[in-house]
Amino acid sequence: MLGTTPRLKLLDLRKQLLIAESELCRIELLHESQVVAEEVRALADRAKSFVSIGTTVSAAALLLAGLTTCRSGLSAPTGGKPSWLQKLISGARLASTVWFAWRGRRQDAKPR
Repeated sequence: MLGTTPRLKLLDLRKQLLIAESELCRIELLHESQVVAEEVRALADRAKSFVSIGTTVSAAALLLAGLTTCRSGLSAPTGGKPSWLQKLISGARLASTVWFAWRGRRQDAKPR
């Protein structure tokens, strides 16, 4: 029996060492998962800023298209001066284009 006791102590020490190593690995894994979560959050924030820029560019393009449409609508096909009704319709088109661009941008900026 004297020969088996040191061997059991050695196995018990090894078991404790493995438990401690496992605990260290668990803590390291927890830390790494927190780092990954922070990176994902940062990436999501960058993606949101790109979406915001894209929305702004889209609104500007929509406004430019509206202005182009109004400009082309202002020129009378007969070469004469446009009537007040044509001006009113063109102004309404421009106003609606600006309104929808502004409204869409506000809805995209709302937190979800």
